[in-house]
Amino acid sequence: MVQSLSIRDAVTTWVDVCSLDAIAPDTGVCALVGGEQVAIFRVGNSEELYALSNYDPFSKAYVLSRGIVGDRRGILKVASPIYKQNFSLINGQCLDDETVKIPTFPVRVAGDRVQVAIS
Repeated sequence: MVQSLSIRDAVTTWVDVCSLDAIAPDTGVCALVGGEQVAIFRVGNSEELYALSNYDPFSKAYVLSRGIVGDRRGILKVASPIYKQNFSLINGQCLDDETVKIPTFPVRVAGDRVQVAIS
């Protein structure tokens, strides 16, 4: 089978993190990617993944991968395990304080492996 590459794939470095099965449904894991702690979340039993900074700006701790995955009025989110602020899995926007936004990262499944992009 021939796999086509997009221009983004040609200039993006993808870092192998773990197997998809290593992330239980509706949970997160933390990985060190390019020197940055990245929280990777799996939604349900699907291959739907999201990657955010693991840093919680409210508690000033690297804990978001341990947060609770859910949704708020249809917006997929993770709730910080410390002070419970909610962050959108889509764009990193804090749903409780519009002035706060955390970085997001491209993430994909290649075969059965989870990969995060670094620039």
